[in-house]
Amino acid sequence: MSRILKDKGVIFDLDGVIVDTAKYHYLGWKKLADELGVPFDEQRNERLKGVSRRESLILLLGYTPDDQKMKEWCDRKNGYYLEFVSRIDRSEFLPGSLALLEEIRTAPGWKQALASASKNAQLILQRLAIGNLFHAIVDGNDIEKTKPDPEIFSKAAARLDVPPDRCVVVEDAEAGVQAAKAAGMRAIGLGQPDVLREADLVVPDLAHIRLSDIELLFV
Repeated sequence: MSRILKDKGVIFDLDGVIVDTAKYHYLGWKKLADELGVPFDEQRNERLKGVSRRESLILLLGYTPDDQKMKEWCDRKNGYYLEFVSRIDRSEFLPGSLALLEEIRTAPGWKQALASASKNAQLILQRLAIGNLFHAIVDGNDIEKTKPDPEIFSKAAARLDVPPDRCVVVEDAEAGVQAAKAAGMRAIGLGQPDVLREADLVVPDLAHIRLSDIELLFV
């Protein structure tokens, strides 16, 4: 049997899955929203999870600004985000995330990828010193379409050289789970079952799952 048929792949989102950089995105958007006089809170922030910076700004404003304002406001928000995230360190791993990444990295017949819509994913990987744990990395610089479009996960599977039906995606956002299913993959949701209804398995965080649990999804 060829290797491509033997290997299975696990594709991880970054924000809210491995480390809570989502809180820094929220703080960045909140600061921009306050400056623009736009109502914004944690509930409104839910719609922004897993989508691009440009699409997030449109959702925040409720309309599409001209190109100059789009660039200015996106750059301003990203600057705020980078201020926050530049201080991140390995103490901020979410529960169970590092242990699971290390387990999969050394498991025969398994490959893992990072698939993050963030264009700053490489910076975060560098700060956390975990880039070497992934066989492939896809970030916001590599894609044109955002979740729930499956592009990011399809590219990750291609870079892993693993068929989509032998991949499982780990996501904390509804749009991410939808993207995984659209790509023909299984999905593990981190969060609330009533929100992540399309996921094959939902757990509170990665401390509640091991590789043996992921294997059961392929039985």
